[in-house]
Amino acid sequence: MGNQPKFFVVEETALPEVFLKVAEAKRLLSTGEAATVNDAARITGISRSAFYKYRDAIFPFRQLMGGRVVTFQLLLQDEVGALFKLLPVFVDHKANIQTINSIVPTNGCAVVTISAETINLTLPIEELLQLLRRTPGVVKAEILM
Repeated sequence: MGNQPKFFVVEETALPEVFLKVAEAKRLLSTGEAATVNDAARITGISRSAFYKYRDAIFPFRQLMGGRVVTFQLLLQDEVGALFKLLPVFVDHKANIQTINSIVPTNGCAVVTISAETINLTLPIEELLQLLRRTPGVVKAEILM
């Protein structure tokens, strides 16, 4: 299991500037202050490649704390029961699903977002993410920040 991501809590001042700028670019995109990655990169003074390189690796600690709603984005194969297979992963580990949204499948896959309350989660959030990734029919799973 050496390929599982490990998370560290690091004080902001110890981080390289590029990480802070990527986090700011993500915030700009999520709030609508920047309409595109190109806009967010320009505003924060980073390259688009730096944004894409680190975007899935940096996010504020408050977004991983238990007791809050976490939004998972999943890319599922467009097959009968793919979404249904995910539900026990949440239920078995006491993640209370708040919302499920999906878009019309294209190219044999559908993007699904699931928001779940994690206050009673029985395992670390990164382990829940790994379980989702190993669920049949899941092509990709990540936490939205």
